[in-house]
Amino acid sequence: MKIQAVNIHKAYGSRHKTEVLKDVSLTISKGSYTVILGASGSGKSTLLNVLFGLERCDSGSVLYDSTDITKMNDSALTAFRKEHIGFIFQQYYLLENMNVEKNVRMGADLVQNKQYHEIIEAVGLKDKLKQYPSELSGGEQQQVSIARALAKNPHVLFLDEPTGALDEQCGRQILDLDYIMRLHQERHFTILMVTHNQNIAETADTVIRMNSGRITEMIENAHPKSAYEIGW
Repeated sequence: MKIQAVNIHKAYGSRHKTEVLKDVSLTISKGSYTVILGASGSGKSTLLNVLFGLERCDSGSVLYDSTDITKMNDSALTAFRKEHIGFIFQQYYLLENMNVEKNVRMGADLVQNKQYHEIIEAVGLKDKLKQYPSELSGGEQQQVSIARALAKNPHVLFLDEPTGALDEQCGRQILDLDYIMRLHQERHFTILMVTHNQNIAETADTVIRMNSGRITEMIENAHPKSAYEIGW
């Protein structure tokens, strides 16, 4: 799906408002892999949340193809996210009382996907189906989180600092997971990642730089690198 943001404004606070997004407009092409890059406080995570529909903007529009999600009520927006969007957070948000299989199946059940075992095997967790999050490493927990998001067969996959809680080795493994890029190529879903890591941005097709709530630069990357070709 193509995503368009048109003149997005977002502020926090009641009496003394702090403007976090200042007239932001952008277009994310269908099937692209885009990174939003910026320092802490630049507005990148807020923009991701607005594009995802987790937060509502104060003014402006967010369109998925021709569908304006800013005009949806809460129930319609929840249904839209359920049907079309996968999200991977920095924190894993796994259910501690559920094993690997059941955590992944949660995502699959949202869209009646019966083939979720293929994704579990693809992420390398076939032998850990019955293990619980507390029995897994941080990298393995993030792999479960990724498998749960991919099991939804999303049209758009959002990632918010997915390697932020991991060491370098685990972080590279997460970014270099072949199945994500293979599924990306096969199914042509759109990937949008937020990061403060300049090097990770080198893996994307398009890089959007943000500063102080505004987009300062958009770069098309003719030669994206793999996770093992970048610095850290």
